Amino acid sequence: MSRHDVTDQQWEILEPLIPKQKPGRGRPRADDRRTLNGILFVLKTGCQWKDMPEEFGDHVTCWRRLDRWQRDGTWSGSGGRCWGNWMRKASWNGPKRFWMGVSPR
Repeated sequence: MSRHDVTDQQWEILEPLIPKQKPGRGRPRADDRRTLNGILFVLKTGCQWKDMPEEFGDHVTCWRRLDRWQRDGTWSGSGGRCWGNWMRKASWNGPKRFWMGVSPR
């Protein structure tokens, strides 16, 4: 576990707030916790997406998931379903602002 990873306690709060994959065809969704840890690593360290360690999965997957969560309100939208609740309940000391439009390239 990296110092950038969410703790088990934080994950208990966050997991129910993350939208589930819609049923249907396609490949299985990348692990949400691993993907979130990759997103947080990039946001906390300021590294480029392509320089994100492989332990967090594919950098494009992490970038796309953040982009989708920003657009659908999961990350920071109305009421901040995910981020706002986490900040209040889990007392995470991470960045209070998010980077919009961050490119994976």
